Amino acid sequence: MSETPKFTVIDRRKIKAEEEHESERAAARVPETAAPSGGPRLVVNEGRHAAGSGPAVESATAAVEAPVGASKHEQQPELPPAPTAEESLEQKTAYDASAQRLEDLIRAQNPAVGEQPAIGFEHLVQQFYVSAMIQLGAGTQEGQRPRVDILGARTTIDLLGVLAEKTKGNLTAAEDQMLQTVLFEARMAFLELTSMISLQAMQPPPPPPPGKQ
Repeated sequence: MSETPKFTVIDRRKIKAEEEHESERAAARVPETAAPSGGPRLVVNEGRHAAGSGPAVESATAAVEAPVGASKHEQQPELPPAPTAEESLEQKTAYDASAQRLEDLIRAQNPAVGEQPAIGFEHLVQQFYVSAMIQLGAGTQEGQRPRVDILGARTTIDLLGVLAEKTKGNLTAAEDQMLQTVLFEARMAFLELTSMISLQAMQPPPPPPPGKQ
């Protein structure tokens, strides 16, 4: 019997708080008469430090070990505390600002590139659909043998099914129609391919060439 894998859960907020503590200690060791350097200066986000130093961060678990034969529920790793609304808002604001700086840089180097459209639900569905089709061998250049990842395609299609189940009743009519259509087409392509694989598996092997019997 193989050993049950060990899961390690890392709370990035705790790492961030420790880094900020270290930065503050390093700053305290610098003499007040030291002249500032001409290079970039690291600015510690004091607001984030205060929000990330509470007891919720201190109680994060480093690793969880499940005994052999434990139930599926017992084998689930213990997750760190969920971020607060303030932490989530602060992180999203920083993420949006960073993404905007990246887009501005790309557009400055490529003036012909227009502003990128906002990411919506339809992009998520299309991403799953394209991945499933590629795993089923679509997009293969003419004259080349299709490379099929049938198990990967099944996983991607099942993820589409999970998405449809979890968003039921929470989509617009257009979003639901698109999701159901994509899921139907992906499942149909999977059925056609698996039927071809089954037929080929049922066919008898070709006879050996003359002289090699």
